[in-house]
Amino acid sequence: MRSFRDLSLGPRRWPAALALALTLPLAGCATESGGRDSGSPDSAPSASSTSRPGATASAAPEEVRGQLRADGHTRRYLLHRPVAADDGRRPLVIAFHGRGADAAEMREKSRLEKAAGARGMLVAYPEGLDKGWGAGEQATERRPDPDLDVRFTEALIKHLVRTERADPERVYVAGFSNGGSMALRMAAERPGLLAGAASVSGQLPAGAAAVEPTGPVPVMVVYGADDPVRPLAGWPSPPPDPEEPILPSLSARDSAEAFASAGGAGEPVTEDRKGYDRTVWRLKEDPDAPDAPDASGTPDASDAPDDGREATVQLLVVDDAGHTWPGSSIPPPKGFGPTSKALNATDTILDFFAAA
Repeated sequence: MRSFRDLSLGPRRWPAALALALTLPLAGCATESGGRDSGSPDSAPSASSTSRPGATASAAPEEVRGQLRADGHTRRYLLHRPVAADDGRRPLVIAFHGRGADAAEMREKSRLEKAAGARGMLVAYPEGLDKGWGAGEQATERRPDPDLDVRFTEALIKHLVRTERADPERVYVAGFSNGGSMALRMAAERPGLLAGAASVSGQLPAGAAAVEPTGPVPVMVVYGADDPVRPLAGWPSPPPDPEEPILPSLSARDSAEAFASAGGAGEPVTEDRKGYDRTVWRLKEDPDAPDAPDASGTPDASDAPDDGREATVQLLVVDDAGHTWPGSSIPPPKGFGPTSKALNATDTILDFFAAA
C-alpha cells in the first residue's frame, strides 16, 4: 500500500513559481561563493561564514551568516551545516524565533543545530522583521502584508535547496511561541512544501487572523500545561498591545485537531508519559493506492513495504511547564514559568521529523 509519505511528500507539490525558480538563477540572494547569484541591482552582499575552531580546511563551515532579498527587504539568517556530511542532499530544518527575540536567541534556547548536525541535517534560523513573524492572516499596522513571511520562507527554502543542497523532499519547520505559530501557518498553507512541522508554545491564530490547514502534513505541538503567557486553552480575546496586536489563538488541542482533520485522521490515542501526556492522531493513507501484490500477483496489504515511518499529528502537554522550551538550559524570562526537564523538545522534534 502506498504510504502517506508517498502520497503527500513525494513528489513535493511545489508552488509553480517556486518550482520554476529552482532551475533559474535567484536574483538578490547572497551565497557563500560571493558570485553565483550576484549581478542584480537588488542583490545583497555575500554571506559570511565562520569555521568551527580546529576544523580543517576541507571541513564545511559550521555557521554561515547569510542574507537574501525578498519583497524589497534584506532578510538575514544563521545557517548551520553538519561538519561531517556527504555530498548528497541534506534534510533542512527552518527554526523561527519567538516574538521579541532573534535567530541567535532561538539557537541558544533550542540548540537544534547540535542535535540536527549529528543527524546530517542543515538548520537555518531566520530573522523576523521587527523581531516577529506574520503568523496570522490579519493585516496590522506593523505588518500590513500578512503574507510577507510566508513568501520569505518559500524564498529561503528555494535558496537553500539551490546553494546548500537541501533536500526539497525533507524540509521541516519548527518554532517557539510566535515562531511556533509561524511554523504552523507554513504547515497549514503550504503542506506540499514541507515534510513536517513542530511548534513549541505556539498555536494556530484564530478570529480575523485565522489560519486553516489545507492538506495533510505531519505536525507536532509541544505545550506547557501551566503556560502563563499564552494559555494552553488558547486566547480568543488577548489584551491589546501598544506596539503590535497580539493575535487571538485556538487552544493547543484545537490547533492539533485542525491538522488531524485536514489529514483525514481517525480518533486519537492519549498516553500518559512521565512528565507529559502524548496524544496521537494517525493520518489517513491514500485510499486509492493499490495494495502491494503477493507472490501470486494478487494485491495484499500485508505485503506492503514497511519502512518504519508513519505520518501523525501529535500533541504533547508537558506537566509543570510554562511558556518555555522543554529541556533548554537557558533560563526563561521572568513571568514565563518553569522549564520542564522531563522532555527534551529538541530531540523529540527531530525524532518526530525522522519518523514522518
